[in-house]
Amino acid sequence: MKALKHLNKYFLKYRYRLIIGVFITIIAKVFALFTPRLVGSSINVISDYFNDKIAYEAFKSELIINVLYIVGAAVVAGIFTFLMRQTIINVSRYIEFDLKNEIYKHYQILSLNFYKSNRTGDLMNRISEDVGKVRMYVGPALMYTINTITLFAVALIYMIDRSPTLTLYTLLPLPILSVIIYKLSRLINKRSTIVQQSLSTLSTYSQETFSGISVIKSYGIEPRTNIEFENLSAENRQKQINLTKVQALFFPLMILLIGVSNLIVIYVGGMQYMSGKIDHIGTIAEFIMYVNMLTWPVATVGWVTSLIQQAEASQERINEFLKTEPDIKNTAKELTPIKGDIEFKNVSFVYPDTNIEALKDVSFTLKSGKTLAILGKTGSGKSTILDLIGRLYDINKGEILIDNTIISELNLYSLRESIGYVPQDAFLFSDSIKNNIKFGKEDATDEDVIEAAKNAKVHKNIIDFNKGYDTILGERGITLSGGQKQRVSIARAIIKKPDILLFDDCLSAVDTETEEKILKNLVKLTKDKTTIIVSHRVSSAKNADTIIVLEDGKIIESGNHESLINTDGYYKELYTKQLSEKEM
Repeated sequence: MKALKHLNKYFLKYRYRLIIGVFITIIAKVFALFTPRLVGSSINVISDYFNDKIAYEAFKSELIINVLYIVGAAVVAGIFTFLMRQTIINVSRYIEFDLKNEIYKHYQILSLNFYKSNRTGDLMNRISEDVGKVRMYVGPALMYTINTITLFAVALIYMIDRSPTLTLYTLLPLPILSVIIYKLSRLINKRSTIVQQSLSTLSTYSQETFSGISVIKSYGIEPRTNIEFENLSAENRQKQINLTKVQALFFPLMILLIGVSNLIVIYVGGMQYMSGKIDHIGTIAEFIMYVNMLTWPVATVGWVTSLIQQAEASQERINEFLKTEPDIKNTAKELTPIKGDIEFKNVSFVYPDTNIEALKDVSFTLKSGKTLAILGKTGSGKSTILDLIGRLYDINKGEILIDNTIISELNLYSLRESIGYVPQDAFLFSDSIKNNIKFGKEDATDEDVIEAAKNAKVHKNIIDFNKGYDTILGERGITLSGGQKQRVSIARAIIKKPDILLFDDCLSAVDTETEEKILKNLVKLTKDKTTIIVSHRVSSAKNADTIIVLEDGKIIESGNHESLINTDGYYKELYTKQLSEKEM
């Protein structure tokens, strides 16, 4: 139960609702337990009438009153049972809502490295399947536990009042039930953990398959993926069956024990009635009703135990991620305006997940309002520089200064709010084109959206769609071509008019003519903004104030376009090669 202690703060938050729920439960059970006493009393009245102990009118009057009381008690018990569910079950939904939000918010602050180390399917499973298991604990499990305790407490008082000896015999099977529950619950906990892990694997495989469906279809490997999915499903099915086999033992065993209790009531109660230890035959009927009323609560003990064990296994998995500390921490609480001066001082960086040294002793200075272009071969460290400016990672050595302040001392949200970032792999959400562009600025008007699209040279493509800017994109923007996705991504970055603009080879899928037009617009838009352009094309870099060339994480060339084409090196070779390709 240690893992479930995490939920105590939510129980405390909704304590008043829960207290009211407990109070309502007690009232509901007290009224429900009026029925056995009234039925027993009615049978005694019938017995007395047939033994000529009371007159017909008195018999009829008392019987009618008892029937009215029974109906009244049942109605009141039903109303309070409804209210009980409305309070306690509603609390479980509130806690489910809060827990999902807590997990989601924690996911948001975790570093990029966390997402590289964990699969999306597993993350989704913990916020959906696992939280669902926990909700069953804070809702039905809690409600039935309170219900069972209340019912037992009230019923025992009534039963002992009628016949202490018969009560003792009736409850004899319960210790046996407790031992069985203890043994089976431990096994359920173990198998529940295995089932949840299996579900995570299945969810992850499904998610990856759906995300990569175009690759699967292109290679024609649908039969193979079907077989792999069937194998994973078969494994999951077997693990679910193994869990169900244990859970299936509960109800038959409990019904058996309740049946034994009924037999004991009939036998022992009958013997006591014949020996005169019980005055009225109605007492036996009353006890049978008590036993049968306790049947479901006792039967739910096993079910509730199973729910608790499953919830504990799920909460343990949830806690595992909630206890994960982000690598990137926001130490500065005060929001800081960003101007855009950027300086790298002997920066070295090693990716924590692969131990690849991406940057080695990199130094450069970029003043606010200036443009820097970064060129180099694949894997030379170009994109890493942009990741470090956005503080997606922390460096291993050296210093990164933004406005002459060490980057780790800046408010993280101020820093990222001041950046407009266009990634190499343009990511678009399954939403309208308009909302994808407005993602950079939520309060943007339609005119702002259109202006940004025009500057990114994608406006004409958008209006050609049937629904124009209201066109809903498929997952990851699959509706659009590669070049269109990149241009929408550029529009999303420039609409917010940030102080720092980072372009990570975002024109690679655009033709040369469109690239020239976009670059001309960017020159106007980035006039007073700090801009860094990562590219494989000299055409994207030639207008920059400063150009640096990276190789194996080191700066091997630095200067402007004129100086670099007049110096033998990588930049000149690339310029000559791309110029000849353009002329061809």
